[in-house]
Amino acid sequence: MARPLIGVSTYLESGARWGVWELEAALLPVGYPRLVQAAGGLAAMLPPDDPSYAAETVARLDGLVIAGGPDVDPARYGAERSPRTGPPAPERDAWELALIRAALAAGTPLLGICRGMQLLNVALGGTLIQHLDGHVNQVGVFGPHTVKPVPGTLYADIAPEGTAVPTYHHQAVDRLGEGLIASAHADDGTVEAVELPGQAWVLGVQWHPEMGEDTRVMRALTRAAS
Repeated sequence: MARPLIGVSTYLESGARWGVWELEAALLPVGYPRLVQAAGGLAAMLPPDDPSYAAETVARLDGLVIAGGPDVDPARYGAERSPRTGPPAPERDAWELALIRAALAAGTPLLGICRGMQLLNVALGGTLIQHLDGHVNQVGVFGPHTVKPVPGTLYADIAPEGTAVPTYHHQAVDRLGEGLIASAHADDGTVEAVELPGQAWVLGVQWHPEMGEDTRVMRALTRAAS
């Protein structure tokens, strides 16, 4: 059986360094493609592009991952910017929202990771908490905490027990987008996973599976995309 082609959205950085070069770069932490590969998929990077090409792009994929990254622009969900919200990433916001909407329209299996889960919520009309404490243990270091599944959900089928996951975020889902349900929570009640019940496979997780050893979430995506 051919391995499914999984597109992963990328960062867009004004200056990245390698060798003698410091240039604008579309890049992706290597954990993402390695996780896709370990889960049986082929990884393709999807740098920001004209949002009008999103449907054409998604049509060539078997599955889609929206990666983590900077804070979503609060204007995207009708909120004023908090002083603790990071600078906007307009190219990523526009491109990734278009990819999400194209995947939902086409029924393409979709996984949102951290920022990707938040964008999924925003794409469906939801809002975000712009800052919460206790989910970053040390700047620049992923720290573990436990997430507990909601029985009867897609995520609970993937990981039926409480699981320690790698996490690094200061924003979270507030009001759920249309049709979404919460499928995992942290001990403090923060929504840690969301999903869209229906025929298509749609899941968002607040943590970073690409920074851990547990491949179950990505394997579930690649199975759905096969």
